[in-house]
Amino acid sequence: MEQAIRDRLKRAAISGGLETATILKSLGLMRDATGLGAIFTLHHVRPPQPRRFAPNAHLEISPEFLDRALTRLTRDGYDFIALDALPERIANKKSNRPFAAFTLDDGNRDNLDHALSIFARHNTPFTVFVAQGLSERTHSLWWETLDELLDRLDRLTFDFGTGLESYDLSKTSQRRAVFARFAAYVHGHDETEAVGQIDELARQNGIEPIDLVRAAIMDRAELKRLAAHPLASLGAHTVSHRALARLPETEAAAEMSLSADYVTEIIGHRPTAIAYPYGTTDAVSPREARLATELGFVVGVTTRPGTIAAANAATATLLPRLSLNGHYQKARYASALASGIPMRLMGRRAPA
Repeated sequence: MEQAIRDRLKRAAISGGLETATILKSLGLMRDATGLGAIFTLHHVRPPQPRRFAPNAHLEISPEFLDRALTRLTRDGYDFIALDALPERIANKKSNRPFAAFTLDDGNRDNLDHALSIFARHNTPFTVFVAQGLSERTHSLWWETLDELLDRLDRLTFDFGTGLESYDLSKTSQRRAVFARFAAYVHGHDETEAVGQIDELARQNGIEPIDLVRAAIMDRAELKRLAAHPLASLGAHTVSHRALARLPETEAAAEMSLSADYVTEIIGHRPTAIAYPYGTTDAVSPREARLATELGFVVGVTTRPGTIAAANAATATLLPRLSLNGHYQKARYASALASGIPMRLMGRRAPA
């Protein structure tokens, strides 16, 4: 119950901030917060799939919302640019129009089935970041596995490190609390080991995690078909989708390099961009930005919220992004996010 209350309060606060930002933008206030433009991040783009338990709902938006968001940003005067054109755009002091670049993480099949047609309708370039282990079906998506597992069970027993604990899952609020406990466990322990334990728990309950990956993620042939579209680009997203900052440097570098090799095999040239898994402050550090530069990447993106400023030219392998979040699917919210005002209200000032 406490987790559900916290979630509702958080969403209410975010919605309130977005509404406030919408009003301030309409009044022409805080224009400097916009900076030069923004990079948006998405995951799933697909028709709504109502479920009693949907802990990953923030990772999916409808095609209709994407269409409305692009229409709104066009009305706001944004230029839609390819991600690999971003460094040149940052360096270009002549343009007085803001830009927007669109990225999608993980390589979900709905990016091909649903998002592509929307981007094509608006002539909008986009980049899909590919995790080799997902595309090749050698690694699982632990958050999707937990979604399926916790939705199916009414009770669960697991050892988080202090002995077996049993959890009642008869209520959605209880499922959400247990999901949060597992997420903290994954991020607070050896990720490979934690994910392996979740996978084994799923198999014990009749769920094959790789089948979930196979159902959701594009394989090599599908990625190649997507990349053939003139608006689409592929970028690197590591092999195993682990938090790079928590790995030894040599292992982190290998994850990044091997992922680039895989994308190169698909598209015939080296990708210029990488998205760091999770992208949060504790999952990616300046070390990864340095490694990305050493490995030849020109752009590296996080999930830290923010707009792009001229100063980002010096740190183009550690750029912020704005999430088009499934809980806030209103076109004016996309406009408000791009304005940079919500981050300014939270005290996060973009570099000058």
